[in-house]
Amino acid sequence: MIGISFYLVAASTIGLMGDSLFKDTIRQQMSSVSQLAVTLGEHIGRETADAFYQRLEQAARQSGGRLLVVDMDGKVIYDTFNERCGTLLSLGEVHSVLRGETDGDYGFHLQDGAGVEQASSLFDRFTGRDVSRIWVGCFTAPLEQKGEKQGVLLSLSSVQDTVDSLVFMRDRMLGVFALALVAVLAMAGVISRVVTRPVKELSAGIERMSKGDYEHRVHVPGRSEMAQLAAAFNQMSEQVHNLDEARNQFVSNASHELKTPLTTIKILVESMIYQEDMDPQLRSEFLTDIDREIDRLSSVVGDLLTLVHIDSHKLKLRREMMVFADTVRESVSRLTPLAQKRGQEIHMQIADSCEMFADPGKLAQVCYNIIENAIKYTPDGGRITVSLHRSGRDAVLEITDTGVGIPQEDLPHIFDRFYRVDKARSRDTGGTGLGLSIVKQIVRLHAGSVTVQSEKDRGTTFTVQLPVK
Repeated sequence: MIGISFYLVAASTIGLMGDSLFKDTIRQQMSSVSQLAVTLGEHIGRETADAFYQRLEQAARQSGGRLLVVDMDGKVIYDTFNERCGTLLSLGEVHSVLRGETDGDYGFHLQDGAGVEQASSLFDRFTGRDVSRIWVGCFTAPLEQKGEKQGVLLSLSSVQDTVDSLVFMRDRMLGVFALALVAVLAMAGVISRVVTRPVKELSAGIERMSKGDYEHRVHVPGRSEMAQLAAAFNQMSEQVHNLDEARNQFVSNASHELKTPLTTIKILVESMIYQEDMDPQLRSEFLTDIDREIDRLSSVVGDLLTLVHIDSHKLKLRREMMVFADTVRESVSRLTPLAQKRGQEIHMQIADSCEMFADPGKLAQVCYNIIENAIKYTPDGGRITVSLHRSGRDAVLEITDTGVGIPQEDLPHIFDRFYRVDKARSRDTGGTGLGLSIVKQIVRLHAGSVTVQSEKDRGTTFTVQLPVK
């Protein structure tokens, strides 16, 4: 398309310049031959043939061309080259004037150059131009004496110089066009390579990603739109990779959590089956253990279903106007007996009722899970402080314990599903490893946040912030 555009521009430019040059030539030559015809018309028939011929030769020398005088029959009676005298001319430019169709006419013809050739061109072999002949302009005007037409004055002049100039300009422009085309094609090739390379790399990355290779990254340097697209692809690929790893880890952990109580139940049941004379007290202990493992299994399944509903956006909040302080008091009241069994003290500090538009059941689950965790991981005789106050437009719930604390390297992962700081101790206390993950998701659904601060052997503080009305 660029090449065609250059060619059309070049051809149009040459055509316009040729028209302009030839129009100037035609105007000058027609004016000159008309004036000369008027002058010669006054002397034709009044002077001798030799005197008129000398006058005609002098005019030809001044014009630098060839002059012929044609009578009313179309026969040449004077020729400054003395070649066509007495011959009939069949030129249309002459006969149009003789017939009175026009007061002057012109035309351009190829004639034998008599040894003079046109300027050669590099494109002659492609255009088939005959350089052995030259272009001649024919310009005619009527010869009149006292208003009566006596014949036609024909002026022949070479226009080859003008044609050679146009051919030279054409060659130059076509040469420039060829160089420009080569440069444009080279630039287009480079630009195409630069543009398509990141596209190909992105396509290859997408193909590898579609085959499960989530660790592949696309490298596109710079700050262009393609580089930004590559960065977005890499970020998406990393998220998908993390999600895939999290899914695999989740399936593995879920399988392990479900398999452990099932294995325990199977062992206990088989012991009871193969020991028909089992002591009744031992049988009762086995049944109690089976019941506890079934409860644990039910708890894991329930927590898993809750997370599945949250992840699939099927969990709907049943919002209503509620007093968050009442929810906190109720959760503390439900867990106080558990704390008293271990000689622990739960101290409440309620500074504001914190009315809000939220889901009471889900927030009760948040309070219960965090306080229950504090009780489980606080040694016997420890202290748990539950405080609620308002800060600006947020309700702030803080639950602080004097428990074992959480190591710094574990803090970023405590909200991960099935993550345990001390797996053995967590199973002894009956935890599923999903409680804090559920807490975080519920708080997020309420447009709030939950954070944790802890030091090993110095206690832990969970802070929940929720927007109020």
